[in-house]
Amino acid sequence: MHISKLTVVNYRNFANTTLTFNKGVNTVIGENGSGKTNIFRAIRLLLDDNMVKSAFKLDDSDFHRGLNDWRGHWIIISLEFDEIGSDEAIQALFLHATGVLENETINKATYNLIFRPNKNVRLKLASLEDGDLQQLTTIRQKIEIDDYETVFTGRSDGNFGHEATYKEIVGDFDQCIFSKEVDDPRIGSRVPTILSLAREVSFTYIQALRDVVAEFHNNRTNPLLALLKSKSGDISEATMTPIVEKVQALNASIESLEDVQTVRKNIRSTINNTAGETYSPKSLSIKSDLPEDADKLFQSLRLFVGESDDGYEGAIHELSLGGANLIFLTLKLLQFKYQIEKKQIANFLLIEEPEAHIHTHIQKTLFDRIDYQDTQIIYSTHSTHISEVSNIENVNILGRRDNKCEAYQPSTGLKPDEIGNIQRYLDAIRSNLLFAKSVVLVEGDAEEILIPILFKKVFGISLDELGVSLINIRSTGFKNIAVLFHDTRIRKRCSIITDLDAAFIDTTHTNGESDADKKYKNKCINAATVGAARKDELDTFSHNNPWISVHYAQHTFEVDFITTGNSENIAALVPQIYIQESTINTAKTEIRSGNIAQYGKRVLTMAENQGKGWFAILLGKTVDHKTKIPCYIRDAIFFSQPNLSTELFFNIYLYRLNCALDCGCIPHALSDNALVSLHEYRAGRINLSALKKSMQTYLQNDQIHTLLASVE
Repeated sequence: MHISKLTVVNYRNFANTTLTFNKGVNTVIGENGSGKTNIFRAIRLLLDDNMVKSAFKLDDSDFHRGLNDWRGHWIIISLEFDEIGSDEAIQALFLHATGVLENETINKATYNLIFRPNKNVRLKLASLEDGDLQQLTTIRQKIEIDDYETVFTGRSDGNFGHEATYKEIVGDFDQCIFSKEVDDPRIGSRVPTILSLAREVSFTYIQALRDVVAEFHNNRTNPLLALLKSKSGDISEATMTPIVEKVQALNASIESLEDVQTVRKNIRSTINNTAGETYSPKSLSIKSDLPEDADKLFQSLRLFVGESDDGYEGAIHELSLGGANLIFLTLKLLQFKYQIEKKQIANFLLIEEPEAHIHTHIQKTLFDRIDYQDTQIIYSTHSTHISEVSNIENVNILGRRDNKCEAYQPSTGLKPDEIGNIQRYLDAIRSNLLFAKSVVLVEGDAEEILIPILFKKVFGISLDELGVSLINIRSTGFKNIAVLFHDTRIRKRCSIITDLDAAFIDTTHTNGESDADKKYKNKCINAATVGAARKDELDTFSHNNPWISVHYAQHTFEVDFITTGNSENIAALVPQIYIQESTINTAKTEIRSGNIAQYGKRVLTMAENQGKGWFAILLGKTVDHKTKIPCYIRDAIFFSQPNLSTELFFNIYLYRLNCALDCGCIPHALSDNALVSLHEYRAGRINLSALKKSMQTYLQNDQIHTLLASVE
C-alpha cells in the first residue's frame, strides 16, 4: 500500500494543489517558501500518530492566506492510497473506514481530514437565497474559529482538487450559492477515532536538521534515547535486577564517603547557626542520584563518535555539523527499521531536507541507498545533487505564483523516451532548472559565461536577483529539456537562446576561388541550413505554448555582439591573442571595419583560437555599463521574467544614475533632481510610467530606456 495522491485545499500557502506519488522513493523539491514543510505537515496530520492532537487544533492561521475571508471556507487534506493489500485486517480497516467500494476487495482508498464549520453554521449557509450576498456577509461576520470542527472521513469520491466540486460541496462565496445538502455524500463517511489510520501504519518523520546537538540534549527528541527505549521493553527483569543492585550499591558507596558526610554535617551546622533550630530543616542528606530504573538509566547514556583516525571519540557537540547530522539521520533511520519490524499495514518514511551540512557525495549516496522494501519514502530537498539522481517520474516540484503555491509533476504526459532524455540531461548543474522561478536555456559556454556578466554590468543587478536561472544545455537539444515547461507539467516561463548561424559572407561560389574559400563558404552554407531547420523545429515546438519563447542570434553570439555596437570590447582583446604587430593591426582594423564579412570571420577565428569558453572569460573582463546588450538576449530575459518589483526598478535606475555620474555624463544638480524622482517612485507617489519619462530627461541617450521600455 502506498500514497498515490495528496490533495490540499485552503491549507496554509496552498489554495488548491495536488501532488502525485509512486511506490518507492519520491522527491518533493522547490524554492524557499514554496511550501515543502507544509506539505509534510499535511501528510503528518493524517498519518503521524504524534500529530493527531494537532489535527483537532487547527485555527484561522492555518487557512490559505490568499482567501479574502476564511470564515465559512473548509480546509481539506485528502490522501489517496493505491495497491491496498489483501490481508484480512487491512481490508477490514478500509472496508469499514476509508475504502472506495468498487469491488469486494479494496484496491484504492481515501482518507481525508476536513476542517469545516459545524452543522449549525452549515445549515445557516444552506438556507441562504442564491445571490443574497448581504445576508451571507452578516452570517460570516459572526463565525468564529470555535464554530469549526475537525472530521476524518473515508470512502469519498469527490475530487476536492476540482474547483467546481469544491463550490458544489462547500459553496460559492462570490455568487452566494450554497447546496441545501449540508452533509454531501461525496466527502465520504466519518471515520471513528477508534479506527484511526495513524495507529495502523509505521510512520517516521525526520525533520530538517537545524540544530542536531539540541535534539540530542532533549530527552523528547533524542533519537538514541528513542532507540534504547524501544529495546528496553525487551530486556527481562532478571537481566536488569543485578544492574539496578550495582547502581544502588554505587549510590550508597558515594553517599558514605567521609568527605561527603563531612560536607553534609557542615551544611547542617551552618544552617542551624544561621537560622536557629526552630527554622532549620528537620533533616538533610547528600544522596547520589544515579538512576535505578531502566528508562532513567538509558537517559544517562551518551553517544561518542570518532571522525578521524587518531582514535579519539568525541561527544556529539564536538563533531562537525555534517558529522552530527549524519549520525542523527542514521539513528532516525534505525528507529524506522525497528518500527517496520512490527509489520504494520504500511510503512512511510518522510525525510525533510537531509542535505544540511552533508557533503555532496554523501547526499547522493544516502538518497541512492535509503530504499527499504515495502516502504514508501518521500524526501523534500533543496539539493541539486539529490534532484540529479531522483527519478523524474517520482518528482513533485513546488513553485510560488503570486500569493499561492502550486505543485507540478514534470513527467506528466511524456513518452518514455522523452523522460529518458530528461533524466540523462539533469546533472547537478542542469537540475537547477527544477528549482528556478524562471529559466533561460542557452547552448554554449560563451552565453553561460557572458550573459550574467552583461546583465549585471548593464543593469546593476544579477539574474539571480531577477529570479532567472541560466542553464547551459551544452548542445542545441533544447526540446529535450524545454518539454518540461507546459500547462500540464511545470508552469514556469522558459526562454531559449540559440544561434541561427546565418551566413555573414557572400556564399556564392566563383570561378578560380581557392579550395580554402570554397570549403569556408560550404561550411557557412551548411551552418545556415542547419540553423534555419532548427528555427523551424523550435518555432513549431513552442507554438501555442505560453510558457516557452525562443530567441535567436542572427549569426552567432560573438558576431552579433559586435553588430550590436561592441567592437571596442573585441578590439581590446586582440593584443592578448596575437603576437605579431602586423596581425594585431590587421585584426583591429577588421574588427572596427563595420563590415560584417570582415569582423565576423575575424572574431570567430579569435574565439576558436582561444576556445569559446576562455574567449568569453577574457571578453567578460572588458564589459562595463556602456556595453550594449543584444536585443535577442534582452527579450529572452524579460520573457522569462516580464515583471520587476518597485525595488528592482529603483535599484536599476539608481545604478545607471551613479554610472552616469562616475563618467561625467550628468551634472550633480541634474542627478539630485533624478534622485528626487526615484524616491518619489519608491514611496508610491508617482507611478512607473512617470518615473520612466522623468529618467529619459535625466539620463539622455542611455540604453536603459530601450532595455526597460516594455518591462512592467
